[in-house]
Amino acid sequence: MFKLSRPTDRLLLNFLNEQKTLPFSYHEVNGTKGDERIPSYDNDLNVQVLGNGEKAWQAAREAIKQWKMFPGAWAYVHPAPLPIETDVVVSMVARVAGMWWINACRIVYVLDTENKFGFAYGTLPGHVEKGEELFMVEKLPDGQVQYVIKAFSKPRHWMARFGYPLARFHQRRFVADSKRSMLAFVERNEEVLHRTNHLS
Repeated sequence: MFKLSRPTDRLLLNFLNEQKTLPFSYHEVNGTKGDERIPSYDNDLNVQVLGNGEKAWQAAREAIKQWKMFPGAWAYVHPAPLPIETDVVVSMVARVAGMWWINACRIVYVLDTENKFGFAYGTLPGHVEKGEELFMVEKLPDGQVQYVIKAFSKPRHWMARFGYPLARFHQRRFVADSKRSMLAFVERNEEVLHRTNHLS
């Protein structure tokens, strides 16, 4: 679905109510769990170092919980923040080529271990693309904390197929802005934790 003006909360709520009982729009559900490429899709893997140590790790986890991987100015989720739980349905709204595109996704699985936190969501029929995307933060053995975006996707809507180069451009733009948003959040919250610990 697309609109010429920013969608209202009521429109987004109605859209989600229509989408939440529908099946995934692709067959390769859980495909982001493995290391192999998914045939016939664009496969992407992007990594951003966020910092080192426990403060960076806790801030990175909180960033995922608050959906800070969405840059906000031109791409956001609604409603937000939603709980990171399997089967939660969310609308992802993006302003592309002067129009507001409204897309529906459902959380496929959640990761919550000692050194990994995040989730993958998959597309529903009300999405211009089809596929799956993983947003994860990971703490490596040496203490480095990194943000990982892993996805496989291909156009579903005819406009996305027709404008494939533009769609890929905005996917890359999203990745770059998402990395910056996550890094900025972690850096801000590391500083807050540092000041709090210093004063206590």
